[in-house]
Amino acid sequence: MEMTVMGLHTNYITAGQGEPVLLLHGWGSSIVPYNRLIRLLQRKYFVIAVDLPGFGGTQEPPEPWDVDAYVDFILEFLKAISPEKLSLVGHSFGGRCIIKMMHRQLPFKAEKLVLVDSAGIKPQPSKKQSLRSRIYRLGKWFVTRKPVAKLFPDALEALKKKFGSADYAAASPMMRQCLVRVVNEDLSHLLPGIQPPTLLVWGENDTATPLSDGQQMEKAIPNAGLAVIKNAGHYSFLDQPMVFESIMASFFEVTNG
Repeated sequence: MEMTVMGLHTNYITAGQGEPVLLLHGWGSSIVPYNRLIRLLQRKYFVIAVDLPGFGGTQEPPEPWDVDAYVDFILEFLKAISPEKLSLVGHSFGGRCIIKMMHRQLPFKAEKLVLVDSAGIKPQPSKKQSLRSRIYRLGKWFVTRKPVAKLFPDALEALKKKFGSADYAAASPMMRQCLVRVVNEDLSHLLPGIQPPTLLVWGENDTATPLSDGQQMEKAIPNAGLAVIKNAGHYSFLDQPMVFESIMASFFEVTNG
């Protein structure tokens, strides 16, 4: 299904009937990996999944967006549905958006939240990462000197690709600017203000948003519980789908099987 939101061609799907549940995917992903979860939840709920701007079938933002701009987009998208109540499920970046959204004046009641391997806590760099950052800053200083920049105009972008994350390397120029704005924002101070019942689901071996992030969120969010999935990484819902679906079925009171 398609609609225009904030001037952007937007791709989304809906399934089932009942109270609405919104699914928000992670950075670099789309609604495609959530087919199994959608089939589970649609037994009891009206499920909505949207490709966020720059991913899947939705256009890129016209300018570099931060988390607040993505939240603006999500709330504008929801105007077409106008829910009185809404539960939200977010993986990684989708969870980051949910955390930020819970501090807005919302036109609906947030019933339940599920944060899956969620982003939002800015990590403390390791010694190795700190060294890489220092090397990058030194390299950036050098390649931006006028004589060097004139001789090697692509050197800075090559340096960013070399020292940036896999998400950065795979992104378009516009989405790279968005990524920089997004990942540098620490939302840990917002966690105590989250009021709805919150389920945290984490892969035990997650290296992108480590389990310690989930443990920190469980302590900070007043009404939160943490479910840890063994032998799973950052995409815990894909690594161990049956275990993940069992956890979701219990939380949403859906018959599984």
